[in-house]
Amino acid sequence: MEMKLRKSMFFLLMTTVLVPIVLYTNTLGTYFTSPSSRNEFVEEASTFESSTILKEPLGAVYSGNSTQSVLNYSDGSIQENSRITRQLTEESLSTSDGNKQAMNRNPIREVTDTVHEARTDGESSKKNELIGGNGNDGLQIDPEKENNSQNSEHIMGNSSEEKEIKHDQHYSRRSTKDGRGERGKTTTEKENEPTVLVDARVHHLKDQLIRAKVYLSLSATRNNPQFIRELRLRMKEVLRAIGDATKDSELPRNANEKLKAMEQTLAKGKQIQDDCAAVVKKLRAMLHSTEEQLRAHKKQTLFLTHLTAKTLPKGLHCLPLRLSTDYFKLNSTQRHFLNKEKLVDSKPYHYALFSDNVLAAAVVVNSTITHAKDPSNHVFHIVTDRLNYAAMKMWFLSNPLGKATIQVQNVEEFTWLNSSYSPVLKQVGSPSMIDYYFKSRRIESDPNLKFRNPKYLSIMNHLRFYLPEIFPNLDKVLFLDDDIVVQKDLTALWSLDLKGKVIGVVETCRESFHRFDRYLNFSNPHISKNFDPRACGWAFGMNIFDLKEWRKQNITYVYHGWQNLNHDRLLWKLGTLPPGLITFWNRTYTLDKSWHVLGLGYNPDVPQKEIERAAVIHYNGNLKPWLEISISKFRNYWAKYLDYNHIYLRECNINP
Repeated sequence: MEMKLRKSMFFLLMTTVLVPIVLYTNTLGTYFTSPSSRNEFVEEASTFESSTILKEPLGAVYSGNSTQSVLNYSDGSIQENSRITRQLTEESLSTSDGNKQAMNRNPIREVTDTVHEARTDGESSKKNELIGGNGNDGLQIDPEKENNSQNSEHIMGNSSEEKEIKHDQHYSRRSTKDGRGERGKTTTEKENEPTVLVDARVHHLKDQLIRAKVYLSLSATRNNPQFIRELRLRMKEVLRAIGDATKDSELPRNANEKLKAMEQTLAKGKQIQDDCAAVVKKLRAMLHSTEEQLRAHKKQTLFLTHLTAKTLPKGLHCLPLRLSTDYFKLNSTQRHFLNKEKLVDSKPYHYALFSDNVLAAAVVVNSTITHAKDPSNHVFHIVTDRLNYAAMKMWFLSNPLGKATIQVQNVEEFTWLNSSYSPVLKQVGSPSMIDYYFKSRRIESDPNLKFRNPKYLSIMNHLRFYLPEIFPNLDKVLFLDDDIVVQKDLTALWSLDLKGKVIGVVETCRESFHRFDRYLNFSNPHISKNFDPRACGWAFGMNIFDLKEWRKQNITYVYHGWQNLNHDRLLWKLGTLPPGLITFWNRTYTLDKSWHVLGLGYNPDVPQKEIERAAVIHYNGNLKPWLEISISKFRNYWAKYLDYNHIYLRECNINP
């Protein structure tokens, strides 16, 4: 009885398990083997392919929680989709020849994309059937299994999206690497290309001359008179061909013929003298000789530059003579300037200019007034020497400054300034100083040639240290050198609070240049104990002075003390900047560098932007703008403040 019961239960269990499987398998088979449904699917896929640019198919990842029925469905779907893919691929390839857009796309990739979309649509429709949307077979999926299936699809979707992103990133990286590789290959190819020398023929001809000179001096070739005659002839021809040419385009038409002829002659010399050691030895001797000549030429150039800087051009010598002659033709009433009351009034803006160069002083005054907002409040105090006093007065009498005030003084009238008061005047008149300047000596024996300029003998160069004595009624004064040009209004300098300092300066130190150790002798204990060798230097040329603080701190006494210590020139060489650095040590107020730009008298590389934004530009150095050796590109900044049609300039043949 129990056995029968067991068999009945087993039979029922088998029935409940097997019957759904058989029914489910038949349903799937019927669906997928239906010709109409398959044709519809192919037609929809083809339409979708032609109207849409599809992405790469996403990979599917199946979860282990999927039901057996879903697995069976997936196997059948994969097999069927493989057949559809082949069919669609053949159709796409057969129609792509007549369609130009299709040729620009990847048909296989589009087909696989279409299959993926179709498979996704098929899965959704089958899920609806399995859930019971049609009602034909009465089968239902367990809700728990449906949830597991949805979770599986969610995982598949996420995994597929991640794979697509990784694929795109990988493709992008490969493209970037390929691009970099192409650029690197192109750069390498460019580097490997042979470089074409500019003006190669000129260089070749000059090289031939050097080689020819070598063969002329070798013993083996000198013993062959026929070769020597031919070589000298070729050298003359090459020299005539080169001439003053610096470019291939400047060479004559027969230059190539001369080059070939010289090359043949040099080849003969090589056959006569094949000892490379002798040639190398001769080339070394020639190199050494050339270096010695270059060194000698540099010394000569330095001497001539300093000589030119010290020599007065003919036009500047003529000008003061003509002006002085006309000045002494004036009667006494015509020799005076107006507005004398402003000379001792501390309210206007006062300028101090010490110069014996009429033309330079004229440019300083003209450029300052041109940019002044109210010229009537500007007073110019010019101090010159006895030789140029009449000429300086005559220039400004014949070229009035409008509402501005001017005063011209003779340094010889400063009776208080004598050798008993000023140590520098005593040193200038000493026998050792006179011997240093006027005793003849070889140029190369003096490494400090620039300090032998006679301007260091002139007291005019040292008047800047006696401003309170020269202007006893003034509180502030702006000192200007005669080799500067004013480009902006300078009145803001008088309103500056110098914070107890005596002088406003623009610092000039850049890295190791223009620091105290460049000007002072730090091997001397007087210097090393009181100053920092790395302290930043500054420049005279445009400096605002607080004369109240000067008198309060007794700066003139400090200056005299250091000048007495330097009577033998062991603390510093000649000049005004070294004693200025010492005298005003810790008494300087730093101005913005745009107030004062230097270097236009020696440095052709001063930036254009710095020059244009500068309030004052300074032609410090030997290449002054009134000399022919001046830097041509900077000359117009100075020359534009002169009227070269003026009668005095025309008569003295002074041209821009």
